[in-house]
Parts: sequence; C-alpha cells; structure tokens
Amino acid sequence: MTQNVEVTKTTNESNVSLLRRFSKRLRSSGVLKRARSRRFASRPESRFKRKARALKRVIKTKEIEKLKKLGQIQ
Repeated sequence: MTQNVEVTKTTNESNVSLLRRFSKRLRSSGVLKRARSRRFASRPESRFKRKARALKRVIKTKEIEKLKKLGQIQ
C-alpha cells in the first residue's frame, strides 16, 4: 500500500511555500510515520531468550542481596 503525496506549483507561489505545503501534506498523510515504524521495528524476542534474561536477572538480584547482607555494598 503506497500513497504518493503530490503538490503542484501555482502561478504566484514561491518555492519555499511549495516546500512548506508539501511537507505539511506529507506529515498529515502519515507516510513518514509508517516508514519510520517499519524501519525501526524489531522482531519479538523468543521464549527461550526471555526466560534466560529473567533467570540472569534473578541470579543478579540474589547476588546483590548476598553482598548487601555481607556489608560489601550499600
């Protein structure tokens, strides 16, 4: 699904106002927003990786608690 944005220059219109009108129409059409969302989209993380990350987080918090009890960190 592509949507082209077109603007035609009127007789007494300057290039600056033409560019301004074009960018305004481009913004309102949402073409750039969709393109940026596709460009920076990431795949969902696999279940294995989520579980591994959660396990690392649990181990790290336990280690921090242990060090706090020993008085090595605040």
